[in-house]
Amino acid sequence: MKKTLVGLLFINILFSGASHAKPAAKDAPIQVMIVGAYHMGNPGLDVNNAKVDSVLTPEKQRQISDAVNRLAKFKPNKIAVEMVADQADMTTSNFAKFSEESLKKDANEITQIAFRMASQLGHKVVYAIDEKSETIDYFPYNKVVEFAKANNQQAILETGDAYGKRWTSEFEREQKIKTVSQLLANINKPSYGQTEMAQFYYPLLAIGDSKTQNGAELNAAWYQRNAKIIAKLHQTAKPGDKIMVLFGAGHNYWLRHFIKEMPGYQLVEAYNYLK
Repeated sequence: MKKTLVGLLFINILFSGASHAKPAAKDAPIQVMIVGAYHMGNPGLDVNNAKVDSVLTPEKQRQISDAVNRLAKFKPNKIAVEMVADQADMTTSNFAKFSEESLKKDANEITQIAFRMASQLGHKVVYAIDEKSETIDYFPYNKVVEFAKANNQQAILETGDAYGKRWTSEFEREQKIKTVSQLLANINKPSYGQTEMAQFYYPLLAIGDSKTQNGAELNAAWYQRNAKIIAKLHQTAKPGDKIMVLFGAGHNYWLRHFIKEMPGYQLVEAYNYLK
């Protein structure tokens, strides 16, 4: 009888412990790894667009797999991407369509990196936190160009354009000789976004006059888009989460800024996993 009671007590304790695993503390930090990516599918949507070799070849697929395995060591429990949500919980239904065959057909970095990792880690959903608007232009570059041409301020544009062309040319050269992990490591160095802001965005603040501030408006709109992206991330995050966020590298500076400055968040450097 005593043995039976002892056995039942042991089983009760065992199952009681298993069913009452401690949840993350309310003040547990939310760790976020911002992964800036280059556009693997050549969509041609940026001011300067690098033409990259196909990532669907066996060698590039091996390299992407290596990069994903490196990033996966962070062990994120959530993954968020540069895509507008089509579900009420800020997830994307596109992930449900993902399969191994997708990797052979879709060169987009979201499929190749984020969906691949989410599937590999057994995630059920992928969050889509990008911000788009039918009424707000978050990158009114054409207005900046028009004003600069009409007001003899083209030299400012040319300086930023020269930086963009140099970067694009160098990246096109490097993507032929460096691995995907090496390429991603380079654009995820903490200094990457700072250089882009200093060479392209901030010089545009000089474009304007006493009545019109097109350069400032572009900077403000770009900040606003990234602020809304982080707001969506914040609304899907819980204490103790480990979240990987995959966006175009042009978002690096502001996304990193918010995560570094927001209470309750910790920025995890993707560079440390990729180098």
